[in-house]
Amino acid sequence: MASLQGKTLFITGASRGIGLAIALRAARDGANVAIAAKTAEPHPKLQGTIYTAAEEIRAAGGRALPLVCDIRDEAQVIAAIDQTVAEFGGIDVCVNNASAISLTNSQATDMKRYDLMMGINSRGTFMVSKYCIPHLKKSDNPHILMLSPPLDMNVKWFEHSTAYTMAKFGMSMVVLGLYGELKRAGIAVNALWPRTTIATAAVGNLLGGDAMIRCSRTPEIMGDAAHAILTKPAREFTGQFCIDDKVLYAAGVTDFEHYRVDPSAQLMSDFFVPDDDVPPPGVSVMPLPSVSAAKA
Repeated sequence: MASLQGKTLFITGASRGIGLAIALRAARDGANVAIAAKTAEPHPKLQGTIYTAAEEIRAAGGRALPLVCDIRDEAQVIAAIDQTVAEFGGIDVCVNNASAISLTNSQATDMKRYDLMMGINSRGTFMVSKYCIPHLKKSDNPHILMLSPPLDMNVKWFEHSTAYTMAKFGMSMVVLGLYGELKRAGIAVNALWPRTTIATAAVGNLLGGDAMIRCSRTPEIMGDAAHAILTKPAREFTGQFCIDDKVLYAAGVTDFEHYRVDPSAQLMSDFFVPDDDVPPPGVSVMPLPSVSAAKA
């Protein structure tokens, strides 16, 4: 299976960035995409709403359903999934992309922010997956994909931002658990994470602005890598914690230069990439500075 034509994707947080890149790649195949996100009105610092995303998806060749949805709210999640099924006849793919971030230590993390990260990242991912599963069971190639990292229990990921790391690894624990639960049902459950920083608003706003953006790859690499995963046979590819360029290299991609924001800048590693993970041939990445240095 090499195409998502006619397939229906339910993607959280797809109004911009990586979520939108995944949606647009699917749209080029002629997929149906439900955009479940909170951004209905333009944000002064962030580009894109669910409605502008829908326009881009349609222009790329797909069908789009913009849905205002706070994935912390159970009733809103159920309603959004029901609307997607009513509009497109089912759900073939669930992409848990929505995430909240705060790169702060224990003393600088207020409990409202803690609750936000846990509510969106861990709980929201679990809940969206839970309510998509009955519909995925009716698909001929069902996938759940989390935008979450490998479970690398290294203190360096926790010591500067314990709450955020717990929330992101919570998403990855959902991958591990649902993989085991759903493998007999033939539903693939995988995770995808970027090797490098990705040129998104979060990187620009939190990790050093334009300088960090120049050291990043574009969201399109994640869109292409997600497509490679989601077109695999669900019963044969599941329970994997994937890194974007390794997925593409395994699919035959050997040139990653066109994904770079600035070919003259050294690529920067993202958080949570294990130290022993070897990049594809020709790919060189420098370590991410400490959180405090990155934000300076």
